[in-house]
Amino acid sequence: MSIKAIRTPDERFENLPDYAFAPNYVDDLKGYKGLRAHYLDEGPAYAERTFLCLHGEPSWAYLYRHMIPYFTGSGARVIAPDFFGFGRSDKPLDYDDYTFHFHRDFLLRLIERLDLKNITLVCQDWGGLLGLTLPVDMPGRFTRLIVMNTALAVGKPAGKGFDQWRAYCKNTPDMAVGDLMKRATPQLTDAEVMAYDAPFPDARYKAGVRKFPQLVMTDPSMEGVETSKRAAKFWAEDWQGQSFMAIGMQDPVLGPPAMRQLQKLIKDCPEPLEIPDGGHFVQEWGHIVAPAALKYFSDI
Repeated sequence: MSIKAIRTPDERFENLPDYAFAPNYVDDLKGYKGLRAHYLDEGPAYAERTFLCLHGEPSWAYLYRHMIPYFTGSGARVIAPDFFGFGRSDKPLDYDDYTFHFHRDFLLRLIERLDLKNITLVCQDWGGLLGLTLPVDMPGRFTRLIVMNTALAVGKPAGKGFDQWRAYCKNTPDMAVGDLMKRATPQLTDAEVMAYDAPFPDARYKAGVRKFPQLVMTDPSMEGVETSKRAAKFWAEDWQGQSFMAIGMQDPVLGPPAMRQLQKLIKDCPEPLEIPDGGHFVQEWGHIVAPAALKYFSDI
C-alpha cells in the first residue's frame, strides 16, 4: 500500500542564506518506493571519511550549514539527509505513517544505498534518538561520533518541560516552526527564520513535525524502546571509536543533566565542549563546535 505524501515546491528553497548546497534525491529505497528523500552530498565522493549529519525536530539539513564547510574543508564527504516530513523530503499526509522504525529504517536503507563507510555520526535531538541506534546494526560502518543535545529514549519519563512540548505539538496543527527556532536560537536573522519555515507552506505539511514528540519513548511499552536499549548496551560496552560531545548549556530539556548522563553511558567519551550561550540547536554555534571536533580528531 502506497503512502500518500505531498512535496514542498522547490521555489520555497531558493536563495536561503548560507545554503548554496545542491540537492540530491532518492525515490526508490526499499520500503519507501514512491517517496522522494532529499540529502546533501558535499565533498569528494570517495573521501576517506564521511560525516553523516542528522537533524532533529523541527529542523532540517539547513541546521548544518555552518558545520558542513568545516567538514568538507578537512577533505571529508558530508551526507545530510532530511527525514520524511522535513526539509526537501516528501511529507506523508497521514499522521500515523510516522513511526520510530519508519524513520530509522529510512536511515539504514540510505546508508546502504550510498554505501557509506568510515562514518562520523553527527547527531542532535531526534538525529541522536534515531542515529545513536544505527551502529548496533551496522557497527563496521561507524568509526567516530559527534553528539550534541540528545538522548537515548529507553522508556523513562522525560520531565514536565518535555510533556508540555509534546502536548503543544499534538494540539497545534499549524505550528510556527520558524518562530520556535527563533525562540531557542535568538541570533537567527529573519531570513534564517524563513529558511526554517521553508519546508512547511501550510499545516498539511506538518504531520511529521507534530508527530516526532509523540514518538519519544517515555513509556516502556512504546515502539523503539528495545532498539534503544540494545543501542545503549552497544555504546557502553562495544563502542571502539572516538567520541566528541558538545552541549548547548541553555537547553531546558536536553541540556547539561541529560548530556552528562549520556557522556557516562558512551564508552571513553571525553569531557564535553560546553557552549555557555548555546541552546538546543547547538549546530547554530557550528563555527565553534565543528573546528573543535576536527581538532580533537586531529583532522586539522
